[in-house]
Amino acid sequence: MAGRVEGKVALVTGGASGLGKAAAAMLAREGARVAITDRNEPGAKEVAGALGEAARAWKLDVTQEADWERVVDEVVATFGRLDVVVNNAGIGVAKDVESLSLEEWRLVHAVNLDGVFLGCKHGIRGMRKCGAKGSIINVSSVAGLVGSENLAAYCSSKGGVRLLTKSVALHCARKGYGIRCNSLHPTFIDTPMVEGFAGMKGDVAEGKARLARMIPLGHIGEPDDIAYAVLYLASDESKLMTGSELVVDGGTTAM
Repeated sequence: MAGRVEGKVALVTGGASGLGKAAAAMLAREGARVAITDRNEPGAKEVAGALGEAARAWKLDVTQEADWERVVDEVVATFGRLDVVVNNAGIGVAKDVESLSLEEWRLVHAVNLDGVFLGCKHGIRGMRKCGAKGSIINVSSVAGLVGSENLAAYCSSKGGVRLLTKSVALHCARKGYGIRCNSLHPTFIDTPMVEGFAGMKGDVAEGKARLARMIPLGHIGEPDDIAYAVLYLASDESKLMTGSELVVDGGTTAM
């Protein structure tokens, strides 16, 4: 039985760990060939090595357009096509608007929003180059839907991802490209980023328990909870979805 993304080629940013690593593994398991990209090149190579012949690793700083141009061209040359781009790379700074520096504000937006813009721009270019009817998946956050008092830059950047996604979706639809673009909105997931956030006040386990109490279902998510959502959006099962928000948040935004 063929996998759900059999024959597709996917590029995943931030693929060396966390959500990107889980998404890459899920896509490879379901039949895709995967370009795993990250600033952490050794980490990306380790993930690719574990996935075998279905995966290759590239060093990519998502804030640098020259990197995007090079990597997209090399991925298409290596695999012959590009069908899926998962704009997953992101960072967070847990500070409110008064304590946040301008440099921190700019850094968070450079990675979380500029990086997604460049991924959409060059993802479309790569897909059109090979005639693919593709899917762009932009990883936003519940913090792109509701505010948090101590995540000023993160909320702003992830909210920007949400509306950029809609603009890209409408652009591609009006042009008749056959390329879809949707945003994905996770709650707290058990990743290195969330572990760092949980440990800011001391004990990591207690921090995770505190975060879990903020989620109506009562527990933080696992990386595969988001990887399955990525798989759905990457597959043809979601062919009528574009410009939409897929929320995986344990009920957080229902409150």
